[in-house]
Amino acid sequence: MLPAKAAPRVTELVTFAHVADVGASLDFYALLGFSERNSLKGHDGVRFWAWADSIDPASRVPTASIMFARASGPVDASVQAVLFYMYCDDVLGLRERLLAGGLADGGVFTGSPGPSDGRRVVFSITHPSYMPLGELRVSDPDGYCILIGQRG
Repeated sequence: MLPAKAAPRVTELVTFAHVADVGASLDFYALLGFSERNSLKGHDGVRFWAWADSIDPASRVPTASIMFARASGPVDASVQAVLFYMYCDDVLGLRERLLAGGLADGGVFTGSPGPSDGRRVVFSITHPSYMPLGELRVSDPDGYCILIGQRG
């Protein structure tokens, strides 16, 4: 008797976000450790699509991926339908890297996305019960909220 064949299943999930400027998104996500794998440019020379990966330095295998497409209209972060949740191995070090990369210190998150002058901020690390090693909140160039937790 042959073993039962496993049911087909999804084997990978990659977030695909509509953004105002693909290049600006690639620059920002590079601060989080992502590097461009591939991109496409229009006749105007401007990127309209890109794929970026975070590569494990030991295995050289991508551990996280994201795709971007230039939005066909304005991006309104206040109606963000998907919340980005990422993991890292050093949330304090990542926060320091973001601050060194030009993001402002947003202090403790109080419900506001940050300053009204358009600066991107990274908020203080919190330690919720589901992420005792720490979690931070940051907004990308389009204002999308990203939560990044540290696993043990």
